[in-house]
Amino acid sequence: MNDFHDRLTKLVGHQCQAIEMKGGELVLHVALADIVSVLKAVRDDTELAVTQLSDLTAVDFPERPERFDVVYQMLSVNNNMRLRIITRADEGDIVPSVIGLFRSADWAEREVWDMFGIYFSGHPDMRRLLTDYGFEGHPLRKDFPLTGYVEVRYSDTERRVVYEPVHLNQEYRDFDFLSPWEGMQLPQVGDDSDTDEEQAGA
Repeated sequence: MNDFHDRLTKLVGHQCQAIEMKGGELVLHVALADIVSVLKAVRDDTELAVTQLSDLTAVDFPERPERFDVVYQMLSVNNNMRLRIITRADEGDIVPSVIGLFRSADWAEREVWDMFGIYFSGHPDMRRLLTDYGFEGHPLRKDFPLTGYVEVRYSDTERRVVYEPVHLNQEYRDFDFLSPWEGMQLPQVGDDSDTDEEQAGA
C-alpha cells in the first residue's frame, strides 16, 4: 500500500487536488481538465499498472456550485489495488470521454449521460441507454420528480405508443400508520381500578 501510494504521489501528485484514504482505498481528486492525462498516466505506468476501469458513475450534489462528482473506479490486478478517481463537473460542463483509454467506458458514459445529463465529448455514440429516446429529464438527479414528467401508454385510436403528461388516477392520500395498540386503554400508574375489580371479583 505504501509503495503504491508513494509511486502514485510521485507520478500524478502534482495534478491531484487531494489524495486520501477512504474505506481502505486510495481516492484521488482531480480537476476536470486533468482527468484524461491522470487516467492515462496510471494506466501506462508499469509499477502502478491500473489497467482496468471497473466502473464509471456520478453523484449529484445539487446544492454545490459544481454539482456532480464523476467517479472512476479503477483496478490494478498486478498490485491487487483499487483506486478511485473523482472529478467535479457543473451542470452544462462537458467531460472528455475516456473510451479511447478504456473500452469499458462505452456504456458507462452513456448511462451517466442518460441518468445524470452529463455529456461526454468524443464519445462515438452518445445516446440514452436505459430510458427511451424520447424520455424527458435525467432520473438520478436529485431534483427529478418521483413521478417523472411523462408517461407512456398504447393508444387504440392511434395504434401506437403515445407520450402524455403524468396523470395520477387517485389523489394523494395521507395514510395513517398508527399501531393497532393505540386504541387500547392501559391503566396508568397509581390507577386503583384494577384493584377494585379484583376485590369485587373476590
